[in-house]
Amino acid sequence: MRSAFIILVAFSLLGSVPPAWAATYEVGPGQPLTTISEVPWESLMPGDRVLIHWREEPYAEKWVICRQGTEADPIVVRGVPGPGGELPVIDGRDATTRTALNFWNEGRGVIKIGGANSPPDTLPAHIVIENLDIRSGRPPFNFTDTDGQSASYQNNAAAIYVEKATDLIIRNCILRDSGNGLFVGAYDGETENILIEGNWIYDNGIEGSIYEHNTYTAAIGITYQYNRFGPLRGTAGGNNLKDRSAGLVVRWNWIERGNRQLDLVDAEDSSVLVNHPSYTETHVYGNVLIENEGTDNSQIVHYGGDSGTTADYRKGTLFFYNNTVVSTRAGNTTLMRLSTNDEKADVRNNIIYTTATGNHLAMLSSSGVMDLGHNWLTSGWVTSHSSFNGVLTDDGTNLEGSDPGFAQDYALESGSPCVDAGTTLNPAVLPDHALTRQYVPHQGNTFRPDDGALDLGAFEQGLIFADGFESGDADQWSAP
Repeated sequence: MRSAFIILVAFSLLGSVPPAWAATYEVGPGQPLTTISEVPWESLMPGDRVLIHWREEPYAEKWVICRQGTEADPIVVRGVPGPGGELPVIDGRDATTRTALNFWNEGRGVIKIGGANSPPDTLPAHIVIENLDIRSGRPPFNFTDTDGQSASYQNNAAAIYVEKATDLIIRNCILRDSGNGLFVGAYDGETENILIEGNWIYDNGIEGSIYEHNTYTAAIGITYQYNRFGPLRGTAGGNNLKDRSAGLVVRWNWIERGNRQLDLVDAEDSSVLVNHPSYTETHVYGNVLIENEGTDNSQIVHYGGDSGTTADYRKGTLFFYNNTVVSTRAGNTTLMRLSTNDEKADVRNNIIYTTATGNHLAMLSSSGVMDLGHNWLTSGWVTSHSSFNGVLTDDGTNLEGSDPGFAQDYALESGSPCVDAGTTLNPAVLPDHALTRQYVPHQGNTFRPDDGALDLGAFEQGLIFADGFESGDADQWSAP
């Protein structure tokens, strides 16, 4: 019964207090509930909390969330870490499903948001999922569905599959060993206001396939921040972060490997997103983007579209600033592929470094418009490695050299030529996208110091990483 597990205002976890009337469902060893399937997912109310305690054995369970919280009282699903900080593991292999639930596309995810018959279908709202290690939503793994029948995951299954939602936060989770680590569908524009924060996303994809990715998302208003992205599974050919959103912000992340680090293309199945005012502005700043030898694609960023319907391509501006891009490829590296000459990139205050000689570094593929200024670039860089019909405007302020002066984790040494070499940001990105914070390896963040002169790249000089945190302020966003 719902009333059996009510915890009143006195309950407090991680600085967060539920309202007096809310219910808290605690799952795990020594807790009122033994299994996740005992949680009444079909009747959760605003302010309710599901606390899943760590145990040595993974939870082989899966479920849907199709309920609504409120801004003041979200529905929170939170893992309670173990004694060494271990996150509770939700394992899709041989997972069982609560029989009171009945939802669509069971084979698309381990945890699913939206799209159900029981509970009655609605647009899930004000949901927080945090502190869970969610894995193994992919073939050849099977699960038991709501009818008690054995079923298989699809190739494009995800650790978290969001069919539709608004005001959703996914924070401090590990998403791995799935077709897609995270999949978010636009649902014709109903999905909006998504925050993906402080997660570790790696080891996803289907080997031999280019269609599954570490993340694959489409929404109105989606922000990635403080996340660590690692390599995909084995020979999986997908991208690290693939997105088709309107109002995309990628800031203060660590993104390593993938076919491309960023594949930012058209909203191929949603005219609502294509026509949304935010569709033509994309913000990528403060990230570390790493391209390793052996990565399939030499391009770091693709911006525009890939559907072939060029009328739906982004046809706007990619604001790309204060990123640190490092490529250890022996062959060619291309910073960007802009799909058509209707796509433009404002590229400033970045460090773009290759271990290969500069003639192996190109700014663009074959098309697009780029404004290039106040970056550090490996000496000898070229416009393109192929025939080029776009426009690159170099304002003459870029620095060139063989060594940008990196310290630990691509922070800057005191003598780096990148110190105080930045310029002001494009007025179009202010004030919402100012450089107020910076990434801390790994999955952390801190204030970005402001001494009146911007350094190039993702970090201001003087940042000292020790055990994952800076020697100064390294605060984390608190849970609601």
